[in-house]
Amino acid sequence: MIRVLLADDQSLVRAGFKALLDAQPDIEVAGEAADGEQALRMVRELRPDVVLMDIRMPKLDGLAATRRITDEAELTDVKVVMLTTFELDEYVFEAIRSGASGFLVKDTEPEELLRAVRAVVGGDALLSPGVTRRLIAEFAARSKEPAAADALGELTEREREVMALVGIGLSNDEIARRLVVSPLTAKTHVSRTMVKLGARDRAQLVVLAYESGLVRPGWLG
Repeated sequence: MIRVLLADDQSLVRAGFKALLDAQPDIEVAGEAADGEQALRMVRELRPDVVLMDIRMPKLDGLAATRRITDEAELTDVKVVMLTTFELDEYVFEAIRSGASGFLVKDTEPEELLRAVRAVVGGDALLSPGVTRRLIAEFAARSKEPAAADALGELTEREREVMALVGIGLSNDEIARRLVVSPLTAKTHVSRTMVKLGARDRAQLVVLAYESGLVRPGWLG
């Protein structure tokens, strides 16, 4: 059972999400929070698998709450998905840097919300490929000069290749087809790369791919 915490200051939004999530046989809403401070307390208490976190909330905004959650070692397994009114909300990109596993717009289709919750728990994808590529494109446009690539020294050539493909938004299945390997092999390479780099999830792997200079903005088609 996937346990989800809803953090949004609008009760109507929480009610809609709760009705959708609780209707699924493999998902349950573990709790609801109306502000960032309450969300942080409830994450520590309930240890949900996923937090659907609104960016703009009173007392402590979603971005600050996400930083606090991802900074606590005992909360490593908690995945944070940011909720925003706009797909390219300026705070979303900082949230990804801070450890959020992805983001959703509040008016997303129900099927996409359910798929996203299951995806971040499984660690197989950063939400949908389409959303991922928009995120990457915007991140690339905002990115700083690449940092030194010394951190990639432990990676094999194949792991660097896989990381670059993750960085341009390919799913595990797409990586498998590109490299002519099985999806399981592709997933294993991605997982090993994240472990070696200390990446919390696929989202941070994308960020590292750009910040290390392994992937350049001009690679985006």
